Amino acid sequence: MESFLQGDVCQDLREISVVNLIVSIVIVIGMLISYLPQHVRIISRGTSEGISPYFVLLGTTSATSAFANILLLPKSRQDIACCKEVETFHCVAGLLGIAQLGVQWICFTFIFVLFLVFFRYNAVDDPDSEAALVEEQPRWQTALLVASLTLLHGLAVIVVTGILSTIAHDKLAIWANVLGVMAALLAAVQYIPQIWTTYHLKHIGSLSIPMMCMQTPGGFVFAGSLFARLGWAGWSSWGIFVLTATMQGLLLSMAIYYEIQARKESKDHAPGRSTSHPEHYANNQEQLQATMDRQDSDAAAETTPLLK
Repeated sequence: MESFLQGDVCQDLREISVVNLIVSIVIVIGMLISYLPQHVRIISRGTSEGISPYFVLLGTTSATSAFANILLLPKSRQDIACCKEVETFHCVAGLLGIAQLGVQWICFTFIFVLFLVFFRYNAVDDPDSEAALVEEQPRWQTALLVASLTLLHGLAVIVVTGILSTIAHDKLAIWANVLGVMAALLAAVQYIPQIWTTYHLKHIGSLSIPMMCMQTPGGFVFAGSLFARLGWAGWSSWGIFVLTATMQGLLLSMAIYYEIQARKESKDHAPGRSTSHPEHYANNQEQLQATMDRQDSDAAAETTPLLK
């Protein structure tokens, strides 16, 4: 009787929807591609300047909670258990929804790592820099706080899940919904620090516009994919992405506006030669060094008596 019930439960996993399968595969690949511009931009510029540490903290903890949430949902645990009864292809196809959140967690965690690796612990030694710009740089204590809270959150999720799995297995569904609500709340405020930072700096820094261009519409598609798989019962999973896509769309609009303004200013003020803050216009370390070299060369060649 138990085998019959197990087989009946697993029948949904055997009945693969070609459309949902294709959409799920496209989302997984698209998610990987969409994060690459952000990873590349931080590495190529050699700095995480312009990225809010609290955006990184909220984003990483939200992604961790969302991944743990979908792993612990009854439907997901049922599908994982059914992998013993169905063929490998059906198992992999049925777990693509979980894989999507897993990929998102890995990609955002890598942003967290890059933020710490390329964090500027000391203010730039520029005698012409304004005090306000120095104050805008987050302190190393802030980076340490972000790293500590992120690691503690991940450890807490693992410990609580392990305890409930051992002594209170029937409470896992409640814990899954708690994680889902936590992820939604974190996602709801995730972009507020970044929106404020970008508004305050008036430039995008190491933020990647191509990433947001792909992820903003992709977030709504992803939410629809999860809704098709989990239905209204999975509101705590797909609702996260409706919130984040909306907030990211607002940040994208701001980023495009400031980038257009920066390009206009670069034409009006010739930033390669006259600006005192070329780091705001350079896309990578090579461009920044070339700009600074040109400024030094122009200064050395200056023949105006008053300037000399």
